[in-house]
Amino acid sequence: MSDFDLVLRGRVVLTDREVEGGFVAVRDGKVALVGEGSAPAARERHDLGAALILPGAVDAQVHSLSQKGAEGFAASTAAAAAGGVTTIVDMPYDEGNLVCSAEAVRRKAAEAEAEARVDVALYGTVDPTEGPVRVAEQAEAGVAAFKFSTFGTHPTRFPRIPPALLMACFAEVAKTGLAAGVHNEDDAFVREAVAAVEAAGITDWRAHGLSRPPMTEILAMLQIYETGAATGCPAHVVHCSLGRGYEIASRYRAEGHHATAECCIHYLTLDEENDVARLGGKAKINPPIRPRAEVETLWRHVAAGNISMVSTDHVSWSEDRKTDPEMLKNASGVPGLEVMVPLFVKGALERGISLTWAARLMADNPARHFRLDHAKGGIAAGRDADLTVLEPVARVYDAAASRHSLAGWSPYDGIELPWTTAATWLRGQQVFDGTSVCAAPGTGTFVRPERPLGLRKAVH
Repeated sequence: MSDFDLVLRGRVVLTDREVEGGFVAVRDGKVALVGEGSAPAARERHDLGAALILPGAVDAQVHSLSQKGAEGFAASTAAAAAGGVTTIVDMPYDEGNLVCSAEAVRRKAAEAEAEARVDVALYGTVDPTEGPVRVAEQAEAGVAAFKFSTFGTHPTRFPRIPPALLMACFAEVAKTGLAAGVHNEDDAFVREAVAAVEAAGITDWRAHGLSRPPMTEILAMLQIYETGAATGCPAHVVHCSLGRGYEIASRYRAEGHHATAECCIHYLTLDEENDVARLGGKAKINPPIRPRAEVETLWRHVAAGNISMVSTDHVSWSEDRKTDPEMLKNASGVPGLEVMVPLFVKGALERGISLTWAARLMADNPARHFRLDHAKGGIAAGRDADLTVLEPVARVYDAAASRHSLAGWSPYDGIELPWTTAATWLRGQQVFDGTSVCAAPGTGTFVRPERPLGLRKAVH
């Protein structure tokens, strides 16, 4: 009788190398052995030929509950499973429920345990009227990080945290050993730019980029990293669209500070002059999609190791909230869970970038950042057997035809993906078979950081 429950054989992508003709052996839901050559026997075995075997992705930024009745954990995690994402880190800005107390964390964790098809970690935040008094209790309840914003989208659901309060919050988060992630747009600058665009009568696709010029990001990033440096709190920028931003983050790390920066897959895929011009509101995202030259600059930062992790910033807005002809009236954000991994693989291979960056930026680094690396992250003995298989079969993505995208639209519609998700395993259990999501609601669990907490070296 075999010692292993599952063996996958194919092109195994690790964080430091690719193993042609490699294998991953699984026992009791954990990776038990990684090797090359002749694979051991197992109760279930898949010889996958030229297919890629990647670690299940840890999506660092998901908004499952931003619009009541539009998605929820059952739907978002179905799209995740179909895209090779085995853990989502969900944001705290839920419609009707700002996750800013231990009670709110426990309530949301219970909802995730009942509905999710893959594993879920949670961000916490603060109510600006309370300040940081509930930071410690949320850490005790199991949040994996804290989220703040230098820009106010909504006064209660997505509030701005002004500079003095942000510093007080960072000081409290530093005591927990967790990271403080911040939405990086300077509030005053954005509001002045929006007013200028409106005064000029610009309402088409150009309005969004003009209302959020690059300096709105750069000023906010400097505030965030200086606040981290002053408090000793790990400072994380949750989405950066500019090469200059990654240069700034790298400089702070060189000075010894915990300064990380996340790149969303849309900044590596879409551009302003082609995609935003074509899609209008369906490509409205904060911060904005930038010109093609900036996209290529970001890929150079991937290759240079300056980007800390890649995420989706997934939000599945209903189509009516993304199709107003007046650009600035549309909701901001796009769905992406189903296509992040194939899009990154496509972009990396087109530019000659090693796929080891896929394992690092979409699995290992986010797992370490959120203190989940005792179980999640790259393919390594002792970690959860969270695995995704991509096969070299070209498909044109069409969200409307997808069985897993609740939104029914995507800014990535029409893009040919040369590698597509063929299967996903969560803790050794198959949750996607290439056609159907086979995981029932409740298959996923609420995952929380390893204890004891304490400061660690920042991921790069």
